Amino acid sequence: METVETDVLIVGSGPAGASAALALSTYGVPNIVVTRHARLADTPRAHITNQRTMEVLRDLGVEQEVVARATPQHLMGNTVFCTSLAGEELGRLRSWGNDPLVQAAHDLASPSRMCDMPQNWMEPVLVDAAVARGTRLRYSTVYKSFEQDTDGVTVVVEDRLRGDEYAIRAKYLIGADGGRSKVAEDAGLPMGGKMGVAGSVNIVFEADLSRYVAHRPSTLYWVLTPGATVGGIGAGLVRCVRPWNEWLIVWGYDVEGAPPDLTEEYALSVVRQLIGDDDIPVTIRSSSAWTVNEMYAESYSNGRVFCAGDATHRHPPSNGLGSNTSIQDAYNLAWKLKLVLDGAAAPSLLDTYTDERAPVGRQIVTRANKSIGETAPVFDALDLLTPQSPEQLLANMESRKEATPAGEKRRARLREAIDFKRYEFNAHGVELNQRYASAAVVPDGTADPGFDRDPELYHQPSSRPGAKLPHAWLTAGTRTLSTLDLGGGGRFTLLTGIGGEAWVAAARAAGAELGLDIATAVVGPGREYEDPYGDWARLRGIGDTGALLVRPDLYIAFRRADGAADDAEARAVLGTALRRILGRD
Repeated sequence: METVETDVLIVGSGPAGASAALALSTYGVPNIVVTRHARLADTPRAHITNQRTMEVLRDLGVEQEVVARATPQHLMGNTVFCTSLAGEELGRLRSWGNDPLVQAAHDLASPSRMCDMPQNWMEPVLVDAAVARGTRLRYSTVYKSFEQDTDGVTVVVEDRLRGDEYAIRAKYLIGADGGRSKVAEDAGLPMGGKMGVAGSVNIVFEADLSRYVAHRPSTLYWVLTPGATVGGIGAGLVRCVRPWNEWLIVWGYDVEGAPPDLTEEYALSVVRQLIGDDDIPVTIRSSSAWTVNEMYAESYSNGRVFCAGDATHRHPPSNGLGSNTSIQDAYNLAWKLKLVLDGAAAPSLLDTYTDERAPVGRQIVTRANKSIGETAPVFDALDLLTPQSPEQLLANMESRKEATPAGEKRRARLREAIDFKRYEFNAHGVELNQRYASAAVVPDGTADPGFDRDPELYHQPSSRPGAKLPHAWLTAGTRTLSTLDLGGGGRFTLLTGIGGEAWVAAARAAGAELGLDIATAVVGPGREYEDPYGDWARLRGIGDTGALLVRPDLYIAFRRADGAADDAEARAVLGTALRRILGRD
């Protein structure tokens, strides 16, 4: 049997697999991607791309290409509740950072803006960049099995074009093969939760709906209409794929029964019902049934086999967390594989992948499914949950217009119910407040202060070890750049201020000793980087002579609030921290 060799084999070319390949190739790690499909994603599927993911793509050098192709943030944000697109509007919620106060929080939190980037547009950006940097991609190649030993993993794959099997020998295997992951199954990853809790149908279609949506631009239009299934993701959902001509409808069905017969006539009838205008020309592109899941892996690895993306967290699209978490999984894992393969870190560094990402996966599965339940109060406010005739349901919605105490109460309940959906559509904290606790983070002995406000709704920057490096705008001559731009690139970065030069010398010494490329940056007046607004001084959590050590994934690994007594102490303290992070202590 033919055997192909590489450092890392990635099964799957979706967001997790493609971004793992991109990061590894950016870091110079040889890798191969195999996918059973003959092409990349051909339907929109995942689409919301949040600030943290855009920061990852910024570091990997593809942010601007994504921005150029995506629907911008200002066209995402009027989540509409209506009887149909052509019918009555029941209410709106400013979403995805488009509320003025939330937008200010977005601007303060990151140099990057969220956007709407459908998966069939995102995957080519990631894959093209990965291949250009060295990834070898094999389409129509089916993963069959793996065997691992102390030195690597031997994977058997089938070439669907030739019909034969061959082996790929890799030092590590990444299973990014989706919600029915065979790699995760073969690796025996323990799972919590359950699959198939509700049923939904996706219908992709083309229609010029600008007359009904251009004045209230949004990614999502929720249609509360008699006959819709209140289950799964909700009633009827019309999602904008590309303004204002390409669309995707999500329609629920009873998962205990048989899925609907996905004929063109069926799809067209659903589309017509949700649009509410039978004269609009419609072209059905595709229909597919899927189930809502609530499952998460308790461990993301077994020996030299790692899983990422939907292979480890399976949940509905509520909150738009799926592809974001998948890309962030890959970003967390890639730099660790790089350092272990280079011999700069011990294999134990890879154990921190599960320690750091499994809690995040469980959190987003819980949050996404909780958001489904938080839609029910909208229906309940209009008395749409109990079985009634279509005429009675319409009468219930009409009653919100009455000049009566009951009508006033119904209006108030509806406003409150729609506002509560902020936990799905403006969950800034869920997106940015992730904190890591693992051997790759060195505690600084300070007590965790917790969060001042709701940690799901509001981002709270922190420089404590285990938190993401806070964003602040700095200058370097005539250039303006983010603190995040000082880090990344597959390197550790040490940040300090005037008087912290001992830390810079310590970083150089540690890099030479440990075989690491450690970037350094001194921020202060007259230095290479200056803090003209004083924002960094307020966020950094250290004095001028203190130090922050930032990991390649832009998370704080080590913090020292004040200066070292001398160069020798700085070298000892920083060296000890790095050896602990790398598993070489």
